[in-house]
This record gives sequence, structure tokens and C-alpha cells, in this order.
Amino acid sequence: MALPTLTPEQRAEALAKAAEARKARSALLADIKDGKQSIATVLGKAKEDKTIGKTKVAALLKAVPGIGAVKVAALLEQAGIDPDRRAAGLGDRQKAALLDALG
Repeated sequence: MALPTLTPEQRAEALAKAAEARKARSALLADIKDGKQSIATVLGKAKEDKTIGKTKVAALLKAVPGIGAVKVAALLEQAGIDPDRRAAGLGDRQKAALLDALG
């Protein structure tokens, strides 16, 4: 299936929308890093908030202070979560397992 041909106006609108989404995601990760939002709160809002829902779980976990890439990989494996899973795609058991693993 070929991609649709966009007019210059549609393309500009899509680029602006993508930039806005990246900015919102960046602000979310900064809030987690600064401790303004907890990972439990963020995961709880994943189904309603489009920005959180489309963010990968691994990126959310890496934003938590003191957790690096190796620890994130271990947490995801322990909780049975695919590394490419997005926050909105987590089931209740996966969320609970992840939060238990975080302590």
C-alpha cells in the first residue's frame, strides 16, 4: 500500500503536529526525571492521555532517576513486557508486575 500524496499544506500541518507531540513527550519525560510525576501515576493515565499512551514504556522507565538501560531491560524482562511496548498497550497485570519490580 502506497503512502498518500500530501499537499504542501497537509505536509506542513502533519510536521507541526509531530513537532508538538515530540515537545509534549519531552516535557513528560522531563517531569518524570525531575520527580514531578511518579511512574505509577503516569502509567495510570496511559489509557486516557494520548501523549503518555504513545510513549514507549522503556523511555518512561529510563526517565526515572537511578534507572539506566540495563536496569530497564531487566525490569521489562522480569515483568514480561516487550521492549517496544507502548504505555497504552500495557495490561493490568503487566502494570502491576512492573510497579512491583520497581519496588
